[in-house]
Amino acid sequence: MPIASQISMVPVVIDDDKCIAEKGCRTCIDVCPLDVLWINEETGKAHMKYDECWYCMPCETDCPTDAVTVNIPYLLR
Repeated sequence: MPIASQISMVPVVIDDDKCIAEKGCRTCIDVCPLDVLWINEETGKAHMKYDECWYCMPCETDCPTDAVTVNIPYLLR
């Protein structure tokens, strides 16, 4: 599984200003069927660790603060 080295390379982007993972929220991580979302140890925020996404959308749909955005490629829309 390829590791995402830059945030611009990943389809799931999390807004650090809205993310409340440091307060114990793990909703996006818990609903991801591929386990590609993790907590960044430096910031305490969620992020996409592996560039592997099915674009299934529960991370974006279930986020209580609307911090998660799934960028679906044009050809899959």
